[in-house]
Amino acid sequence: MSMGRLSAFGAISALILAGSAVTGFAADPTPADLVDALNGVFGKHAGMRAAHTKGFCVTGQFTPAPEAAALSKAPHFAKPVPVTGRFSLGGGNPEAPDNVKGNVRGLALRFDLGGGAVTDLVMISAPVFFVQTPALFVEFLQTVGSGDKAKLDAFFAAHPESTRQAAWLGSHPVPASYAGVDYWALHAFTFTNEKGEKALVKYKAIPDAGDLGLSDDEATAKGPNFYEAEMKERLAKGPVSFELVAIRGKDGDPTTDPTLRWDDEDARATSPLGKVSIDALAPSATCDAFSFLPGNVVDGIAGPVDDPVFQARSTAYIVSFIRRQAQ
Repeated sequence: MSMGRLSAFGAISALILAGSAVTGFAADPTPADLVDALNGVFGKHAGMRAAHTKGFCVTGQFTPAPEAAALSKAPHFAKPVPVTGRFSLGGGNPEAPDNVKGNVRGLALRFDLGGGAVTDLVMISAPVFFVQTPALFVEFLQTVGSGDKAKLDAFFAAHPESTRQAAWLGSHPVPASYAGVDYWALHAFTFTNEKGEKALVKYKAIPDAGDLGLSDDEATAKGPNFYEAEMKERLAKGPVSFELVAIRGKDGDPTTDPTLRWDDEDARATSPLGKVSIDALAPSATCDAFSFLPGNVVDGIAGPVDDPVFQARSTAYIVSFIRRQAQ
């Protein structure tokens, strides 16, 4: 095994040990349970991710905004760095159709900080998650897997918060491109700058191309597999870019429940963090060599310790990574 692979597995082992108890949420399922629940609905696909299975890899650069360093001392807010990214569809179906509304689009980014150090940012095209806890994640998928509509209706009746993401997606058109939709990182993060000053934020990526949507008829005509070819054609004309901003938090904002938005989130002040510029497609193997981890943060950025979904995601992704590397 190469030194790079050894380093990657060393980091993975550390994250598993740090997150195996899911920071005190004793009633939660194990990371393996979360992956098994996904496999139970979507099946096992050798060598592929359990979640966001369908997607493609890209490369580019992140250039920080001048204001970013005043918010966080994170290294990539001080200088331009290379990025590896992956656009994807939610769920674990490698044949998921590109032209449906009811699925999130994903943008995951890995920032290369130099010297082998990296940090990740994982975002989706909805501002909310679909469950409050890992236990509900498993319960929901098991309910879906049962094929029993009455049970699914009962789940939504008991957990109306789990209808918010679907309602958001249903009220927006099918994105015409991965380059033409907003992305959110869902969770509340705490930034710390060199002075020790802290700021509560949520990440949002805003496409420079604007919102690009399809009518229902246009989406049907596009067929189920158009995103990668569309991106290739778009990149042939120039980079695809996003403005990364921090939605500013305030006292009393909830940080424990990723199905909730802040009370006036769309009207909140934002601070510019920088520009993500995607310039090329990359071989699948580039992204398959690692997993984008929501909890892989650096000094100057901290995830929420009181959000059980955030605490569980990275360890589940690591289990999925280890399994697909072994296949």
